[in-house]
Amino acid sequence: RGLGCFVLVLLLLLGGSGSPGTTPPPRAPWADEQGAVPEGAPWGRVRYEAVKKHLGALSKHYWQYLACKVWQEGCEEEEKQQGEREAGWGFPLVGQDYLEILSAWYCSFGKCCETEDCRIINNITGLEAELNGQLHGQHLAKDVVLRAVQGFLQSPRPPKALVLSFHGWSGTGKNFVARMVATHLYRDGLRSDCVRVFVSLLHFPHHNYVDSYKAQLQRQISETLQRCRQALLIFDEAEKLHSNLLDAITPFMAQHTNKADQQRSIFLFLSNLGGNTINEVALDFWRAGRAREEIPLELLEQRLRLELQEAAENSYAHSQLLRENLLDFVVPFLPLEYQHVKLCARDAFQARGLPYTEAMLDQVAQMMVFVPKEEKLFSAQGCKSVPQRINYFLP
Repeated sequence: RGLGCFVLVLLLLLGGSGSPGTTPPPRAPWADEQGAVPEGAPWGRVRYEAVKKHLGALSKHYWQYLACKVWQEGCEEEEKQQGEREAGWGFPLVGQDYLEILSAWYCSFGKCCETEDCRIINNITGLEAELNGQLHGQHLAKDVVLRAVQGFLQSPRPPKALVLSFHGWSGTGKNFVARMVATHLYRDGLRSDCVRVFVSLLHFPHHNYVDSYKAQLQRQISETLQRCRQALLIFDEAEKLHSNLLDAITPFMAQHTNKADQQRSIFLFLSNLGGNTINEVALDFWRAGRAREEIPLELLEQRLRLELQEAAENSYAHSQLLRENLLDFVVPFLPLEYQHVKLCARDAFQARGLPYTEAMLDQVAQMMVFVPKEEKLFSAQGCKSVPQRINYFLP
């Protein structure tokens, strides 16, 4: 019954009015009182207070009318009086904005539907903004990830799953970007039932149990794909996955045999493999006096694919991913330099609401270890331990 009430409210809102009156819906209340709320922004205090305030304007007559639409018993008199009521008692300030707010508010407390479809948001604008504002020193990864995901989601019927392989040193942003993708494609982010994260050493630690892992992995992926029309599968430490496990999931990434199949799935493989190759190219450009932004994707992708093919037996590279050309993009993450570490430190201070100075950002950056020994150009840990370094400045 509670769900029925909510659906009825939405239907009334779609009509643009909650009463027999014809008064057009005014602007959303927060536009003047609280300032505009960015598109795709999460449910916040501003919207909560606005809805709380204006929902309070609903009269008891409206709720009686609503109750009679759900529970018909004893409502004959209510229906007779319906035509005699004045237009002023209806739902004030209604419109599409309220529909979206109520939907977001309702969905924030629980699941809207069994298939999870209503919790898929695909906020590409938000993804682009966060990539530009929070991912530092990774012009190649920004461009490839955004274009690949956006193009895949806009395709009316993609022929296969989207498969991206992230490569680079630890701390350069591979997990960070994977989390961004989950956050902006799903309302619940990494907690969504449509998102599965597998960590090699955590979920598949013993090679003696590969057959058991294989069956479990296939079952878990199948259940996720059945539950969600759009799924995100993330494999961290992919270079440590046994080749049989990767072979087990290739059918889920291959071309769709059913042309009417509307299933969409995105596979992200995160690996430290190829990090040294990427660093060598970045160092060569620096020594030649060329900016890292001049490094072309084609050069790094060619070098990375070659390294993957030459990897040892039973490794990541000897799986069907490469043999059957299932990888759509090999995404390189460049090593981070001093100025990038300072930007990460700034973000860490801001995330915790702490004041900072330029000198404090320099102090955080100077705590990191930089390599090679001669140039001391790249942070050996990227930005991975920067948030922990902030604790040094706490009172």
